[in-house]
Amino acid sequence: MATFVLLILALLVLVLALWMRRRSGLPWAKIVADDVGERRDVQRALYARRYGLSGKPDYLIARGRALIPVELKPGRRAETPYESDLMQLAAYCVLVEETHDIAPPYGILRYAERSFRLSYTPELRDQVLDLVDEMREVLEAEDCARSHQQAQRCAGCGFVHVCDEALV
Repeated sequence: MATFVLLILALLVLVLALWMRRRSGLPWAKIVADDVGERRDVQRALYARRYGLSGKPDYLIARGRALIPVELKPGRRAETPYESDLMQLAAYCVLVEETHDIAPPYGILRYAERSFRLSYTPELRDQVLDLVDEMREVLEAEDCARSHQQAQRCAGCGFVHVCDEALV
C-alpha cells in the first residue's frame, strides 16, 4: 500500500513539473546558465570586447551545439513584442556568437502569456551593431534629446534632476 501511495505521489509531482515547464514557455532543452532565482550570482556576464558589449540573458539553453538566449519579461502582456525587447534579445545573440564562436539560430523572448522566437540573421546582427554604435555616439554627445513622451519613464530616469527636457 505504501508503495502505491508513493507511486501516485511521484506521478502527481511529475505532472506538476511537466505543467510548470510547459507554462514557463521554455522549450525542452538543457539549461546551461541562468540569471534568475537563487543562482543569479553564478553566471558571469557575456562580454564582447571588440564591440564593448556585455550582458546576461535570463537563460542560455543548449540545442545541439548552439546556445539559445532566453529573455523573460513576466510582467509584459502584448500580442506583439516590443522593439526594445527584441533588440535586447538580439544583443544577447551577438554576445553568444562572440563568446562561444557559434551563432545561435534564434533567441526566445517570453512574456507573461506567450513566447516569441527571434530568428538571428546576419542582417539582425548588423542592425544590433549599428544600434550599439548609435548609442555610443549619443552617450558621447554633449546634448541628448529626450526620445519619448512618457512622464513615467522620465520619473524613473537617473538623469531627471538635470534634464532640460524632463516631463516631470
